Formats: sequence, C-alpha cells, structure tokens
Amino acid sequence: MASDTSLTDRRQATYRKTLSFALEASTHTVKGFSATQWRIVDLAPNATGPFVVDLQLYMTERAAYRFNLQSDTPRLFLRCGFSGTTPDPKAITASQEVAAAWMDGEQQVLEVAMPLAIQLWLEAYLARYGEAPVEGRKKKRKGAGRSRENLT
Repeated sequence: MASDTSLTDRRQATYRKTLSFALEASTHTVKGFSATQWRIVDLAPNATGPFVVDLQLYMTERAAYRFNLQSDTPRLFLRCGFSGTTPDPKAITASQEVAAAWMDGEQQVLEVAMPLAIQLWLEAYLARYGEAPVEGRKKKRKGAGRSRENLT
C-alpha cells in the first residue's frame, strides 16, 4: 500500500505546479466614477510570493488546454473571489472554459500571459496523456438521423 500512495503522490506532482505572484491595484476615473483594477505581477513557479496557488491539470480539460496554447497569447486565469471585493486568490487554471464558468458564477477572474515554462509543461502533459478525443455528434437512438424507407 505504501508504494501505491507514493505513486499517487508522484502522479499528482506531475499534474500540479505551485505558482506564486503578487497583485497590483490601479485606480481609474471615468466621468467622475472611480474603479480599482487589479492585475497579476511577479508570477513565478515557486511558493515565495505573497499569494500561492497550485495550477492543477485535469484530463477532462485537455481540449481547452490545447485551444489556449494555440492562441496568439496563451493565458492563465486566476479566481479571486466575488466581483466587487478585494481579490482573494483561491484557484488558477489554464482552461478558458473553467474561467468562463467562474465568471458566470459572479466570480472575479484575473488573467495573465502564460510563462513559457508553463506552456512547455502543458505541452509535455498533452504529449504524455494525449489530446482530448474529438467528440462527435451522438445519435439519440439506433438508426436516428438516417432516412427510412416508406413501408406502405
């Protein structure tokens, strides 16, 4: 059993990277209204910054990772609590689909350009575990979608 646990720990380590960063605020005033805009600075692959989160990769998100990597500027997305509050970073993802779901849930999401080292790690992950299978359209039942002969 002990060897199974260490194997699981090693596998999880290959799916996870610890990232640290800082957040920087800037205030913008437009037509008398001021708003604070936050951005991620000093992103690094270690646990030494003021904020630390783990970038966890999931097999079910492989297509979203590939889509992100093929964009002009691959991004990382950071969930920072509810919109309109001081950011409290809790999770990070390389999937635009996950980030969109967070935003649909009224979560504040910050984005930053993905460092080259993370891009290479993500590419190695996709090379090792394969690309996500292309999901074709599924039939509702056997024979559905085919023309049927007139039996009269």
